[in-house]
Amino acid sequence: MSQITSASVNGMARPNTQKQRRSELIEATLQAGSAHGLRSLSLTDVAKRAGLTRGALLYYFDDLDSLLVEAHRAGTERYCDLRDEAVAAQSSYAAKLRTAIDAGLPSGPDDTLMRLLYEFDFMTGTSALHDELVQKMYLRQFATYRAILGDGHAAGEFTVRGDIDQAAMNLVALEDAYGLHIVGGNSLITVDAARTAMLGFCEQIGCGVTEDAAAERD
Repeated sequence: MSQITSASVNGMARPNTQKQRRSELIEATLQAGSAHGLRSLSLTDVAKRAGLTRGALLYYFDDLDSLLVEAHRAGTERYCDLRDEAVAAQSSYAAKLRTAIDAGLPSGPDDTLMRLLYEFDFMTGTSALHDELVQKMYLRQFATYRAILGDGHAAGEFTVRGDIDQAAMNLVALEDAYGLHIVGGNSLITVDAARTAMLGFCEQIGCGVTEDAAAERD
């Protein structure tokens, strides 16, 4: 990440430069939040990470809360966009579903972005904007699973038993619950165990993901 200097705030920044600087500060917030945790994060931590003074940082954002909201938004979009891109690259619905599960679970206890997103979830109730972002995150998670299940069912690749919306809700709930255990360091819930359990649920509702995986290996 390029360093921001206090000289960049002398006078009025040009629109494109200001947008770039704000993006760099949001990235610095995500990095500092991962290093320090959101509860103890300060403007000084972010400014130090970005190579700025506190005063220079406040040229771009009114306060730490406004910066955290934008970091929350950026983290959510990064997570959801990357997953949707990976899902879209798959040809079969079984592969799409496996990919969605793999990309939705943390890579392990040291997955800094996922840990940060869970920390942002705990900020629900402190700000209407954080509440809105948590809801948007859920809606995007739900939409990803709902589209795969619904389209796979319509194409005849899946035979979803029960209500598709409820099945998608359950996948989001499993993803969030297992993910929280993983980033929390619960050794009883590993990434592999969580993935196997979610794939097992898919089999139970009529989505033959493991059968398709075996066919691809052949």
